[in-house]
Amino acid sequence: MPTQPLTVVEGSRRTSRPPTFKHSIERSVIRAIDAGYRIGQHVWIGHVAGRIVGYNIARYGRFRGERYPLLVKTEFGITKCSLNEVAAAGADRRFSASAAECREAGARR
Repeated sequence: MPTQPLTVVEGSRRTSRPPTFKHSIERSVIRAIDAGYRIGQHVWIGHVAGRIVGYNIARYGRFRGERYPLLVKTEFGITKCSLNEVAAAGADRRFSASAAECREAGARR
């Protein structure tokens, strides 16, 4: 599987509300992995094909890691998803990395 560079951005955010506990994010990521959603896994977000490229560990903002633990790359970009929003691409066919092939297979479903 080809690798992609990872950029780590140091930052700080001042907020009046208490930070989300690291353990709840960790539990969400472990729950996603236990459900079979591992990096490289091909998934569907509705009718849009995608591939899991990482896990969301954000503690602040609208799309925190505890509710949206998956990072999914689609033809539209990378998005944060909850486990309820994705479905495994299926065991009946192994998808290649091509989004066009995933879309084509989806049209046949």
